[in-house]
This record gives sequence, C-alpha cells and structure tokens, in this order.
Amino acid sequence: ETLALSYSAVSVEQALEVAEKIGYPVLVRAAFALGGLGSGFADNPQELRELAVKAFAVSEQILIDQDLRGWKEIEYEVVRDGRDNCITVCNMENFDPLGVHTGDSIVVAPSQTLTNSEYFKLRATSLKVIRSLGIIGECNIQYALNPHSEQYCIIEVNARLSRSSALASKATGYPLAYVATKLCLGKDLVSIRNSVNKTTTACFEPSLDYCVVKVPRWDLAKFSKVSTKLGSCMSSVGEVMAIGKTFEEAIQKAVRMVSGGAAEGLDGCGLTAAETDNLEELLRVPTDRRLTAVQYALESGRCSVEEIN
Repeated sequence: ETLALSYSAVSVEQALEVAEKIGYPVLVRAAFALGGLGSGFADNPQELRELAVKAFAVSEQILIDQDLRGWKEIEYEVVRDGRDNCITVCNMENFDPLGVHTGDSIVVAPSQTLTNSEYFKLRATSLKVIRSLGIIGECNIQYALNPHSEQYCIIEVNARLSRSSALASKATGYPLAYVATKLCLGKDLVSIRNSVNKTTTACFEPSLDYCVVKVPRWDLAKFSKVSTKLGSCMSSVGEVMAIGKTFEEAIQKAVRMVSGGAAEGLDGCGLTAAETDNLEELLRVPTDRRLTAVQYALESGRCSVEEIN
C-alpha cells in the first residue's frame, strides 16, 4: 500500500536532511503529542528550523511528513477479532481538505463525495491493513485521497479508540469501546451482542440511511489579537453532533447547536462588512468563519460552486 512519506528526527540538522529527501513544503509535528501540538507547515529550511525548535520543546522526537494539503481526508473505523472476522463500522469524510486538523474540521458520516469505486477500494485496504498488522480490537485508519483521481495513501493507523471513534460510535449506534474491550478479552464478533439495539451481533456492519455531521466549536473571539487561522494544530474547545435525513438538514442543526441558539442555522449567520470585502481571502484561508463565508458566497451569487471548490 502507498504511504505518505514520513521520517522521524531527533535533531534540527536531521530534520533538515529528511526534509530535503521529501521535498518542500513539509509538515512538522511533535511525536507522542495529541491535538497536533507543536506542528505546522514549513515552505523552506528557515521555517523548518523555527518549527523544529518549537516542536522539540514538547517532545524529544519530531516527525517530518509529506505535504498533501488539498487532498480529501477520509477515515475508516475497523474492528477485528481473534478468529480474523473483520468489519468496517463507519467511514467519515472531512469537510475541510488535508491541512486542517480533524478536531478543527467539520466531519460527515457516511462520506458524501466518494464514488462507489473509491469507497470499496478504501474499505478493502482497511481490512487488509488491520489483518496485516494483526490488530485485535478497534482500529482507526486515515487516508489522503486525491480529489482528481483515485490515487490515495495511508496517513495514519491508530490501533486504539480515537476522537473519531467516539463520533463513529454515536453516529452508527455501534458501541466501539464495548466491543473492542470484549475482543481484547478473547470474545469474537459473532458471539458479542450489540448492546445498543439488542438484536444483531457485533459482526454486522451498520448501514446508515441518514447523515451525521460533527461541527467544532471555537472560542477564539474571546481573546484579542489571537489568530483565527486553522491548521495542523487543533484549536477547538468542543464539538456538536447532529443527525438528519440529508446533509443540509444535519449541517443546519449542527450550526444551530454550536452557536448556543445565537443563530438559526447558516441563514442566520452573517458576515461583517469588512469580511464581505475580503471574501476571497476568507474562502481561501481556513478560519473559524469559513463555513459562513461559503454560505454567503453562494447566497449572494459572488462565487460559483466550482470557484469555491
């Protein structure tokens, strides 16, 4: 399988060496850190040196990764038992392309823009990976998918419950933590009953006839002079999940909830005069206001779907 180029480094000099192998720009992140702590993108050796010094302040090792900004970010939640029974519980798609931390991105389940071929190709790869690694329990696999072709690569494999696993569990009604615990104790998927619906076994793949949307919440406006740009380092302080028959219904519910009732959905979120004058920049650079900018651009007719995309 194709993997995103990634090397570890224990010194600034070594980081500069491996960055030359990969080619600029690169993603710099601290190892053994959650939420993208100490991470960022470097376009040249000087920026890499500055980011590496910051990353080494929180970890003794840093990772230098290939820059795949602009590609779709897709996740699959997979479970496997000791008898090699294996299923994919849920697949999710990030609203924002690669470059924005998953915790700061709107996430949709199931995926909305994958073709049938892309969906089953990534599903087959997920099953192959968890079997190859010999994982018993739950596994989260993250992919980068080229939006203009079926080219993809594996970004990360987490043999544990992650932030996305909690969303997948709530979205599907499949108790991932409960099932993973039973699998680690030697049970198999066929013998475990679904503790939520009380009818199927854990060996059934959930099928969603509805759409689930997760929207993060930021409190950046509370702090003066703080940057509102979103990147590889997570800055959200919470999130909400909404369920609807369609994506439009779910996203409206989520925006209503995350605003604490201050907005009636996307229709109630307006831009300031300064923001409307700077609309192209708001659409191009990811911030906590980008969703509102997309809504305004479409409603006002200033941009087409193709131009926004």
